[in-house]
Amino acid sequence: MRSFITFIMGMVCLTATAQNINDVLRYSTENLQGTARFQAMGGAFGALGGDLSSLNINPAGSAVFNFSQFTVSGSNYHRNNDASFGNSTFNTSINAPEINQAGGVFVFKSPDSPWKKIALAFNYDLVENFDNEFFASGNTTEGIDNYFLNFAQGVPFGNLFLGQNEFIEEAYLRIGEQQGFADQQAFLGYFGGIINPVDETSDSNTAYISNADYTSVNQQYWQITNGYNSKFTANLAGQYQENLYLGASLNFHSVYYERLTLLDESGYETTSPIQTTTFDNFLSTQGNGFSFSLGAIAKLNNNIRVGGSYQSPTWYYLTDDTSQRINSDLADDDINFIDFNIVNLFEEYRIKTPSKLTGSLAVVFGKEGLLSFDYGYQDMSQAELRPTADPAFAAENDFIAAQLGTVNTYRIGGEYRIQNVSLRGGYRYEESPYENDGIIGDLEGYSGGIGYDFGGSRLDLAYGRTTQDVSELFYETGISNAALVNRVNTNITLSYTLKF
Repeated sequence: MRSFITFIMGMVCLTATAQNINDVLRYSTENLQGTARFQAMGGAFGALGGDLSSLNINPAGSAVFNFSQFTVSGSNYHRNNDASFGNSTFNTSINAPEINQAGGVFVFKSPDSPWKKIALAFNYDLVENFDNEFFASGNTTEGIDNYFLNFAQGVPFGNLFLGQNEFIEEAYLRIGEQQGFADQQAFLGYFGGIINPVDETSDSNTAYISNADYTSVNQQYWQITNGYNSKFTANLAGQYQENLYLGASLNFHSVYYERLTLLDESGYETTSPIQTTTFDNFLSTQGNGFSFSLGAIAKLNNNIRVGGSYQSPTWYYLTDDTSQRINSDLADDDINFIDFNIVNLFEEYRIKTPSKLTGSLAVVFGKEGLLSFDYGYQDMSQAELRPTADPAFAAENDFIAAQLGTVNTYRIGGEYRIQNVSLRGGYRYEESPYENDGIIGDLEGYSGGIGYDFGGSRLDLAYGRTTQDVSELFYETGISNAALVNRVNTNITLSYTLKF
């Protein structure tokens, strides 16, 4: 009966808002995915088209196709992370195979009309693969008690009491629903044995102290994420006369994200009332989004092409649920009843990502090869959490506007053909979204690949590598502990294209 009651309580619990700048950045960034040809050339397809993943850059690109075709791509994502914290560095790596792209284009030719071709395309792309993990371990002067003290100071001690005949997990959910996230975390710290009120005899006490005695502690921290941000594109484009291509796309986004963090803390003074602490958190986010894009490609002559495109903001509708568990030497006997089966559900919220402009230039050397360049501009300070009438969201949006800036993206790609064989290479550089690039560094990537055209079909292989330094905060408030993570991501992608 007890587990049934806590399940129902978990389903109706609505906590105070906890969304922040990290959520905005997570869904505002589109990593380079797509077909093998697209990846091998660094995604520099804004003035080229003729590839299903080029629709992510310029929706006019489908009108460049001469034949109807279908393409499917699979990738192996290799994540390698070196996490430095407390004078120690630890390496973790994972592999994540995925079908990352599938789509088709139907080309309708009308030589007697000014509109020489009309193309209708449908494409699925994995915009972002969230599968990743890192491990950090080292000594710090900021223990987890600071996290709970940050929330507890100012909370009346009486607000943390169990109700009559109330289970501990029921009180945890009730406080989160009725009093908010801060009181709930204070409750967790108190019943987890981490903090105590200064005056335990007073319900109105609002000052708290730590039960941990230390000059420095050892923290071992795991962060494991998985999920995806995918995009399904419905595209219509046409070729007008001989030299102009116009297109538009509707994009439907789907988000699934999970993050598990595990903290073990030890190394207290021998006289400390607690000697070990564990604190684990689980976040699950699901939702969907919508965006649209417009674009054009013009042939200036037989060799030079230029392109321009507008990517609208993406409007996401998301829901979060969170679970926690804690333990220490002084924890309440029933603390283990607060576990990952006790779920806090948040109200639906929205994120608006910034729009993006892309300008492109390509030089085509007949059938021998080509060079292509794309420049992208996105003002990340315009990202928003919504509804903006929510005071917490309004304050966080002010913080976003102050912390984030413009992101300039540069992509260069080339292809050289030797009969049926195509050799490809690419380079990508993307500036940090932060004004202070010590939080998230610039991203740099190199790629290469090969393709073989069988006539009615084509097989393409690509290898891509990106590097970026990221400062990963263990917790977003209360303590400043962070691991500096050097991310090295490598993708191997194989695509098969069938023409019809």
